[in-house]
Amino acid sequence: MNDYQPSDRTTLNRRPQRGHYDRATVHAILDAGLIGHVGFVENGLPVVTPTIYWRDGGRVYFHGSIASRTIRAAAEGVPICLTVSHLDALVVARGAFYHSVNYRSVIAYGSARLVEDEAEKLAAMRRLIERLYPGRWDEIRPPNDAELGAMDVVYLDLKEVSAKVRSDTPSDLPGDLNRPAWAGLVPIAQAAGAPIPSETLAPEVPLPDYLARFGFTRNHL
Repeated sequence: MNDYQPSDRTTLNRRPQRGHYDRATVHAILDAGLIGHVGFVENGLPVVTPTIYWRDGGRVYFHGSIASRTIRAAAEGVPICLTVSHLDALVVARGAFYHSVNYRSVIAYGSARLVEDEAEKLAAMRRLIERLYPGRWDEIRPPNDAELGAMDVVYLDLKEVSAKVRSDTPSDLPGDLNRPAWAGLVPIAQAAGAPIPSETLAPEVPLPDYLARFGFTRNHL
């Protein structure tokens, strides 16, 4: 199937036209991001933590120290909520009420699972590195047993998930259109600066192509 099936939690009741349930849209929004937020309940209180994540097929992976309460909760099967969002533009309207933003976002619910097989954990870490820096894994030292043992990798199957997108102009009221106040969009984009070499880097080591490509402004990876 090409669509995720809406649930009570993922069905948009307000502005339903902004909701998207097709895999192409959901996956594109996830793949354009680096940081997501994982929410869960601990001792009756809400907890939300940022985490780097990566998608592989119909799963979203994230990792951390075995001492991390987020990782512990996810590994224990505590219900979680994962959100990813991108700010694309400020929407400047003539009426104060109609100022808004253009954005793309994904929300996913479920219970994560712990990657227990060591070979699978190592493969997951390779996918994280290769997602950002294609070809780098073969240049670097992989995690040793102690390093692998100090971290956990968990994944969330994308089942109960939806995307929400606003990509529009200001929604000014007809009576405000003649007001002499500027209206329109202020685009927002991510910008990666030029890579800064480590002080311990030997001068003869060249900048690899997969890092040189970060040296320009872009909206997506």
